[in-house]
Amino acid sequence: MTKRFGDFVAVDDAHFVIARGEFFAMLGPSGCGKTTTLRMIAGFERPTAGAIRLEGRDVSRVPPYRRDVNTVFQQYALFPHLTVWDNVAFGLRAKRLPKGEIAVRVQQMLEIVRLTELANRRPAQLSGGQQQRVALARALVNYPKALLLDEPLAALDLKLRQAMQLELKRIQREVGITFIFVTHDQEEALTMSDRIAVMSEGRVEQIGAPTEIYDSPASVFVAGFIGQANLFAGVVTRVGGDRAAVRLGTDGELEAPTTTEGLKPGDAVAVMIRPERARLLTTEPAPPRVGVPGTVTDLTFQGPVLRVGMVTAADERVVAHVRPDEDLPLLRPGARVWLTFEPDAARVLRARDRVAPVGDEREIAEIEALTVPRTAGGAR
Repeated sequence: MTKRFGDFVAVDDAHFVIARGEFFAMLGPSGCGKTTTLRMIAGFERPTAGAIRLEGRDVSRVPPYRRDVNTVFQQYALFPHLTVWDNVAFGLRAKRLPKGEIAVRVQQMLEIVRLTELANRRPAQLSGGQQQRVALARALVNYPKALLLDEPLAALDLKLRQAMQLELKRIQREVGITFIFVTHDQEEALTMSDRIAVMSEGRVEQIGAPTEIYDSPASVFVAGFIGQANLFAGVVTRVGGDRAAVRLGTDGELEAPTTTEGLKPGDAVAVMIRPERARLLTTEPAPPRVGVPGTVTDLTFQGPVLRVGMVTAADERVVAHVRPDEDLPLLRPGARVWLTFEPDAARVLRARDRVAPVGDEREIAEIEALTVPRTAGGAR
């Protein structure tokens, strides 16, 4: 689907399939189009072109209140004059369900979000995390086909946000409903998601499992946005299968994996290595290891690791994480070291960002393979 506001393209031909029961995250910087995409799925915006299908049915022109999806926003919008129990029951009462069924479903949902003992409190008597769980319960008690979450953790402090990441994942597994989660926080996406769509400037750069996105980014943008990434400029000397040999300036040549299609000798590329996969040496390493010489610029203690910043002869700013058990002499700013890594730990990416093709629509069999059976008191 595509969404334009006048001449501005907010979402540019986004194309993907989300499996039933999946926790799917849309991740990207502000203005990348992720919230607009979510609003189109919810029905608050209509696509300029394309279609949105829910279990095979085109809902592109169906109003929000007739779509079998619910949305949880950053502001939870709880009814301040109603108790927790009444807030959760509100949607069921609006549907005029029998009182007995309402009582059973509300009780089940309060147990799942662990708010049974707070059922008679009002929102003002709850913490931020408790209010969020009320909003989740109110949305989930209707058993929607999908629950849409627009950065619901943004207003929470760090400790509570980290705790709620685990709670959200637990709740999603228990209820078995598809979660579509929008965030600009990479930690949230990596912690909770089954798959992530990384977006930039309205386009989907890459879709994959958290480990795939982190270990094998499809572009320089994805590599830099997900976690920290050291990027070394190089030139392709030869290509064979899923590997490419790259000359790194005067620092030697290495052969590393690549997922970039169409590379050929002479192409400018970037070799990516994560800080935790890098090692520091005080002497130049022997082949086949490649060593990039540099000068230490700063040292930052981060608990389990020491973050070492350095600058290379090519004026590239790079980072390595040194563990406490590594046998290194005392490092200090100005020290000359070699940053080295195993070639298989690196990835060769095209130097200029290029949107990775998402591919054609998946076959039903492939989607079924992604689906994890889950239950929610018998509900799907």
